[in-house]
Amino acid sequence: MITLRQMRFLTAVADTLNFSRAAELCFVTQPTLSAGIKELEDRLGIQLIERTRQSVMMTPLGLDLTERARRLLLDAAEIEAVAKAHKSPLEGDLKLGSIPTIGPYLLPRALPAIREAFPDLRVYLREEMTETLIEGLNAGRLDLVLIALPFDIGALEVMPLFDDGYQLATPLGGPPPRGADTLTSSPELMLLEKGHCLQRHALAAYPGRIVAAEDSFAATSLSTLIAMVAEGLGITLLPNLAVAAGVTRSAHVQLTPLPDACPRQVVLAWRPGTARAKLFQSIGKLLQQTQKTLVQSGNVPNGDRSTCA
Repeated sequence: MITLRQMRFLTAVADTLNFSRAAELCFVTQPTLSAGIKELEDRLGIQLIERTRQSVMMTPLGLDLTERARRLLLDAAEIEAVAKAHKSPLEGDLKLGSIPTIGPYLLPRALPAIREAFPDLRVYLREEMTETLIEGLNAGRLDLVLIALPFDIGALEVMPLFDDGYQLATPLGGPPPRGADTLTSSPELMLLEKGHCLQRHALAAYPGRIVAAEDSFAATSLSTLIAMVAEGLGITLLPNLAVAAGVTRSAHVQLTPLPDACPRQVVLAWRPGTARAKLFQSIGKLLQQTQKTLVQSGNVPNGDRSTCA
């Protein structure tokens, strides 16, 4: 009979294309892993992996069955999670992922409230790009992700948290900014590099009205963008959440609110059917309250989705 252990061996080899590293991931010896793969191939009567002295490759059928194995392992983990959640829904580990333009500004302020509400919950944080977070969620590597829409998230369950508008950042002492007019007419708009969803969201703040030049500067973080603006090299859009958290506190830039910009929608997402949905919703409410307190203390407006109509 095919076993979950063999499924784990198969996915580990597919992920690493190396028997030694796959064995380490599965906490077994290489001979044990090799024997398990051979037993699986013998049971199925097909070759799943092509091995040479120089390389390891998955056969086309091996790749197909590996994806099915991932779903089986995820379902098995969900069965365990359902049983554990029934006994202790508010205990155990929680792997929470977030995009870098939200997590650093919201989660450090929210974690004390989460720990107070759920003292037996151990929260582990990961900061990754949206696409990687969603892949991790679907693969079971993450339990919950904090992301911004619009983005194609498939069949995931979503809890909207808040709309996050923008402010225009321009060099201190430069010409008085004219809000959206300055933004839409400027040839010096700087954004995050491709892969950051904030780049797409910033361009969508005024649909069809702003375009980033192909050869324009692209940063890997908001702090880099702010430093470039402070040096007079251009202008940029900053999310209200980051501004409220003090991302420009020591920077020589001036900020102009953009109340008519289409905001991004910050949400929590998780796999459908999870046994911890009520816990995730409770965490979502704590994140909402944290954001509300943050923007009020920073005197920063929330986004207004009516501007997208």
